Amino acid sequence: MTIARILAAKGGDVVTTQPHRTLAEVAEVLVAKNIGAVVVVADVQGIVIGILSERDIVRAVAKRGTAVFNDAVSMHMTAEVITTSEDERVHVAMEKMTNGRFRHLPVIRHERLVGLVSIGDLVKHRLAEYEYEQKVTREYIATA
Repeated sequence: MTIARILAAKGGDVVTTQPHRTLAEVAEVLVAKNIGAVVVVADVQGIVIGILSERDIVRAVAKRGTAVFNDAVSMHMTAEVITTSEDERVHVAMEKMTNGRFRHLPVIRHERLVGLVSIGDLVKHRLAEYEYEQKVTREYIATA
């Protein structure tokens, strides 16, 4: 299974922000949308320049206190963003996320953001895949 199949099921909507927004503004978006991260884009063209997660915000607050909520997103975002493509296999994307210890993976096509997958999305689809395989195996055994 590929990332494209997951995006086809969940859609390609991604919550983004600009680097000049404050951490307070982004924290409000995270709460309002019930999400764990936003992708930071340079412009409306969808060029990814970073990602800001709940974890990034917590680290900033732990280091400098609540004054960081007035800081620009660009000061605390993860700038070295690991990405994936639509044709990447799900298990490869899961491996990237596990090894890198992050939970959100922007999907890029022609250097533009086209979607975002979370570890939850990947696990959900892998479990569905395994359940289907078990069902087919049981049906095969039952007819043998």
